[in-house]
Amino acid sequence: MAFSFLAHEAGRVHICGHRGYSLHYPENTLPAFEAAKAAGATTVEIDVLLTADGEPIVLHDLTVDRTTDGHGFAADLSLEQIRRLDAGVRFHSAFAGTKISTVAEVLDWAKADNMGVVLEIKEAERPDLAVDLVAGLLRSTGTVDRVMVIGFDHVLLKRAAERHPDLKTEAITHARHADLIGVLRACSANSVSIELDMFHPDDARALHEAGFGNRVHIPRPDMLTEYWRGGRDPLPGLVQWIADGLIDTISGDDVPFIAMLVKRAGRTG
Repeated sequence: MAFSFLAHEAGRVHICGHRGYSLHYPENTLPAFEAAKAAGATTVEIDVLLTADGEPIVLHDLTVDRTTDGHGFAADLSLEQIRRLDAGVRFHSAFAGTKISTVAEVLDWAKADNMGVVLEIKEAERPDLAVDLVAGLLRSTGTVDRVMVIGFDHVLLKRAAERHPDLKTEAITHARHADLIGVLRACSANSVSIELDMFHPDDARALHEAGFGNRVHIPRPDMLTEYWRGGRDPLPGLVQWIADGLIDTISGDDVPFIAMLVKRAGRTG
């Protein structure tokens, strides 16, 4: 059975670990992805850059400084140099020795574990090459159906869809657009990624009626405490939207938390 990101086709609302279970594991690493699945995720969001020798790797920042024991731009380092870096020790000594993964490795893992991948193109210097290389990997690994290519650069997404019509793409937006469907059609996207505070149920209904999907990113519980302290709680409304089938994927750093919300809504499949 083909993988689907649409809740009505998948028979469940997807739970997406943002950079894996990044609240308690080093982001964008295999331990974070494996922990996300163990906590209930059915998809993981990853970020993609290119090494100096053109290898797609899983890394969020343009430099390796924040998340590894190395220094410099990923675009200036070869895959061999990237492989020498420790991508876990800065997070916690318990993860010392964790390596930056290649996109191919993550795709192989996703296929073996029946996971979906939301793949963001972060490459800034050679973005079209990154898209082309990723498209080739999806075909060679047989994972085209279980990967959604996403990005803030809607022009890049449009070019990607034109060159690779078999790709599924998702446009990231942090605004409530007056014509959201027009935005998606303009860049030939299949879905939209939006923050919880910009989500509106009427938009979701219109998206589904037009054949588009959505992914809603929610804050961690510690970021919601100000709402709760002030006597406000966005979660009952969110749970109802999930229960009503208005959301296809819930994404966040705290995977058990979002899994609890989906379970509360009765949409785990």
